[in-house]
Amino acid sequence: MQRKLFYVPLITLTLALGSTGVLADNAKQTAAPKTVATNSTSGLTAEFVYKYLLGEIAGQRGELGLAGAVMLDLAKSTRDPRLAERATRAALYGNQQAMALRAASLWVELDPNAKEGYQVLTQLLIASGKVSELRQPLQKLIAGEDDHAAAFLYMVGMFSRVPDKNAVLKLMQDLAKPYPELPEAHFAIAHAAWTAEQDKLALSELQTADKLNPGWEPAALLKAQVLMRKGPKDALQFYHDFLETNPHSNEVRLAYAKLLVNEKQFEPAKQQFEQLIEDAPENAEMHVVVGLLNVQMEDLAEAETNFKKALTLNYKEPDQIYIYLGQIAERQKDLAKAQEWYGKVGEDSNQYLDAQLRSASLIAQQGKVEEARKRIAEIPNLTNEQRVVALQTEANLLVQAKRPQEAFDLLKQAVETLPNSPDLIYDYAMAAERVHRFDVMEHELRKLIVLKPEMWHAYNALGYSLADRNERLDEAQKLIEKALALSPGDYYVLDSMGWVKYRRGQLTQAADYLKRAYSVQADPEIAAHLGEVLWQQGKHDEAVKTWNEALHAFPDNETLLNTSKKFMK
Repeated sequence: MQRKLFYVPLITLTLALGSTGVLADNAKQTAAPKTVATNSTSGLTAEFVYKYLLGEIAGQRGELGLAGAVMLDLAKSTRDPRLAERATRAALYGNQQAMALRAASLWVELDPNAKEGYQVLTQLLIASGKVSELRQPLQKLIAGEDDHAAAFLYMVGMFSRVPDKNAVLKLMQDLAKPYPELPEAHFAIAHAAWTAEQDKLALSELQTADKLNPGWEPAALLKAQVLMRKGPKDALQFYHDFLETNPHSNEVRLAYAKLLVNEKQFEPAKQQFEQLIEDAPENAEMHVVVGLLNVQMEDLAEAETNFKKALTLNYKEPDQIYIYLGQIAERQKDLAKAQEWYGKVGEDSNQYLDAQLRSASLIAQQGKVEEARKRIAEIPNLTNEQRVVALQTEANLLVQAKRPQEAFDLLKQAVETLPNSPDLIYDYAMAAERVHRFDVMEHELRKLIVLKPEMWHAYNALGYSLADRNERLDEAQKLIEKALALSPGDYYVLDSMGWVKYRRGQLTQAADYLKRAYSVQADPEIAAHLGEVLWQQGKHDEAVKTWNEALHAFPDNETLLNTSKKFMK
């Protein structure tokens, strides 16, 4: 792909450039007079032809660093912006960022009207963290745009990657000064202020934008995000009031509905969904979005209606809808209907692997594990990444069928075939724990920590396993502390920290961590741990209440059942 993008047939050399005289003429047409070469001659020099051919051949061979360097050298000597542009592209394709930055700077120097050149230059300056150098090229870029509003909206997205939010805010304020009557300029300042956590300024600028363009949806959506910093109450009230005066603002209504769902205000959320569908009955995408929110509200019948309506409206990704409908059928315990939906996904679809694996899981649920494994083995043309997912699914089916040794053997062979897959290594380690091969588990998790040191799951799994076996508790706690540093607030890690504290006899701290974990996720194993700690603290009634509530939601969880029976004899 890189060669194709850079390559221009060599036969076009004389057609493209003609002579260095033509180069000079073209430079006069596209750049300021002072940039024109002063040493051009009346014909192509041998040195120029040699260098140009060298750059072309390097580009064809994929040696894009060399190609870019040669073209940049030629651009400097000829003062031709076309060569500077080609040098920029070659350096970009070759991932030579520093060279691309030099070439792009030369490109706009030689052709001050090169809009694309300024776009590339600003992106490169941002990627290089050189915010202080952005003012002049951005001023040029805005001034050169017929649509100044579009330029400011473009910058909002562009600056999202810059870590120094205060520098971005100051720059945006400077850039917006010449455009006091432009609502998009005030919106851009407001967005920069919001990301810099200067909410008062953000709200002030959004108020100005609203005066200049009343009812503008992007400004309303941003204002709600600013208000959300203090909690959902003010944001919900703002959405309600805005829609009273702007009843057809569907983007705002959709955001309002999502927030209502998140706050578990399901009845008013349902009213917003009905209004959305009433306003856009023939919009397939709207039916899909509302269907997904219906699922979140556990209104599966309404979700199914919306997904089917999206299909009748020729939704652009029908295979994704088939997956959604299959999942709904599964939750309704209609496995035959789920199989039917998954079977509609075409073999050429990006959703095909997902559909086949879900279908295999349904077969396994009926006790036909070998048939399910056969279905997985017959999925054609898998990439290595897809093979990993297929193997993980097959191993999980074996675990669910209470065949842990076979799952261990399968994953052992898998990591030998695909040795550098972190996900496979992790699953193999967990399979080793199930068959009490703790030596293998520890070896694989330590290997994973070296291979992917940011993968907090590995630290957590090893630390928890040691704590659960009441072994090397100092080391276990250090491992869990590392996991917590990498993933603060994760309920699995909080549970592990509570458990190691319990093993060390620190009951108060243990209960605090476990309560935090349980408040994030009402997981049955966390409930088992929390109940045990509360029991050991002498809080028997609270422990029993915790177990009973969890058992009502998860009546078949083995850890929860065993723990509660152990103490409630």
